[in-house]
Amino acid sequence: MTAIMIVLGIETSCDETAAAVVSAETGVLSNIVLSQTTEHVKYGGVVPEIAARAHLGYLHGLIEKAMAEAKLDFGDLDGVAATCGPGLIGGLMIGMIAGKSIAVAAGKPFIAVNHLEGHALTPRLTDGLDFPYLLLLISGGHTQILVAEDVGRYRRWGTTLDDACGECFDKSAKLMGLPWPGGPHLEKLAAQCTNTAEAEKRFPLPRPMKGRKELDFSFSGLKTAVRIHAQSLAEDEKPALAWALQSAIADILAERCGRALTRFREEYRPLAPAFVVSGGVAANLTIRSALEAMAVSQSAKLYAPPLNLCSDNAAMIAWAGVERLKRGMTDPLDFKARPRWPLDPDAEPRQGAGVKA
Repeated sequence: MTAIMIVLGIETSCDETAAAVVSAETGVLSNIVLSQTTEHVKYGGVVPEIAARAHLGYLHGLIEKAMAEAKLDFGDLDGVAATCGPGLIGGLMIGMIAGKSIAVAAGKPFIAVNHLEGHALTPRLTDGLDFPYLLLLISGGHTQILVAEDVGRYRRWGTTLDDACGECFDKSAKLMGLPWPGGPHLEKLAAQCTNTAEAEKRFPLPRPMKGRKELDFSFSGLKTAVRIHAQSLAEDEKPALAWALQSAIADILAERCGRALTRFREEYRPLAPAFVVSGGVAANLTIRSALEAMAVSQSAKLYAPPLNLCSDNAAMIAWAGVERLKRGMTDPLDFKARPRWPLDPDAEPRQGAGVKA
């Protein structure tokens, strides 16, 4: 291994095909992401078979482009990292096999990366954050509160018992007649609300789990409340309902994380508590603002990735590969893709949480 340490990362867990090259010394050398939105939009969601075929068609060219932008050959790499779970098994297999093939051909170590760990470690790439830190991981498939103690070592304190908050955003947007992916469209619509006080009165949405001592989440009841309102929703009321939903989700996340931050301070006694929000929903600016205000009120600092590193990308996978390679954490070529791969496999099961635990 060179002193610099450079890793190629491949991400194909859902509907973004991505390749990136990251250096332990100089950071992101290239980061290419190709969205498949146009392939899936007419279906109102990701179709696994279509996603897998798109990965197969695009990945080779994206890897070539990422290497060219980094001005490197495969022989210059110190390792190859690929997302091996959790995610859609067809896409995972394509990215994983590509990563293994390059590793074998170039004579480099292969690193199997947990997609969620990629999100979890992003603030160490962007901000050089030290362990431990409190982490809110929010995406279309997961809503979890964890403590990141070290690479490969996470303690899960809370999880969703039903829908993830990103899923609540997307399904609520669909109920309101917005195109897929719904979350960004709903955020834009909410920004058009001109009277937030009136919106709160017109649509008094619930805050499930708020105030509970447990640190879990529930969003299915909130989605149901939106469905009831959407049944008789006038077109000019849509911005108000969008704002009310976004506000409710932000309120829930801030309250749950406020309790978690208090516990984090008590158990870990950090000199300067660090609180991280990561994952696709971390791009929502209203949610960032609510979490920032909560963190300030507790004398903690919020770390949020730049918007281009919130959604699925390969730079975070390459960086997780760097972190693991530094510690000698490589994987055999018979490593199997995992559609379900919890960050904390020892966490106590939550009734109703199912595969989202």
